[in-house]
Amino acid sequence: MSIEKAYNQWAEQYDTNKNRTRDLEAIALREVLDAVAEGDCLEIGCGTGKNSVWLVEKCRSLTAVDLSEEMLSRAKEKLEGKPVQFLQADITKPWPYADGSFDLVTFSLVLEHINDLDPIFREAARCLRKGGQIYMGELHPFKQYTGTKARFETESGTSVVECYIHNSSDFIHAAQRAGMSVSALNEYFDEGDRSSIPRILAILFTK
Repeated sequence: MSIEKAYNQWAEQYDTNKNRTRDLEAIALREVLDAVAEGDCLEIGCGTGKNSVWLVEKCRSLTAVDLSEEMLSRAKEKLEGKPVQFLQADITKPWPYADGSFDLVTFSLVLEHINDLDPIFREAARCLRKGGQIYMGELHPFKQYTGTKARFETESGTSVVECYIHNSSDFIHAAQRAGMSVSALNEYFDEGDRSSIPRILAILFTK
């Protein structure tokens, strides 16, 4: 099953499933971006709008993008009446935005589904104004090493979404090759238990 079809199928239950990765990444994004989310934002992987509802209140403008039409449909319902531009798009294709269009680009639980990070970071960096930032919040590679993947239950059994393992250095090097530098790196743990394996890796890059 393609990633797009998997998320279309998952959309109906995405907000109601128990999902510690989804919930902890939402906390990470809010903590990392609380002091910096104020300009024009491009949100990649908006899903059902779990972070969009916060970003639209913090940023001057919000463009929310997702591969899944069904996920976007639920995000639109959740943000009805809010000034958000929604777009269904495959980010592995050229992005339809002019150079220097945004102050912030966010990736939330997206990059685990991307094999080649370099073109993604190049496009994100291209779309940023000088001093602009990229936020990424991803399932921690340590969790991936243990076999954790994006998955959900269906009538026919467990559906596992196609994923790729990227080490922390892979994200950092891809961003650096695109002209970005690391501003912050944080790890988030279940119940804040730092003796356990971290669940979320959150990195903020600056152009």
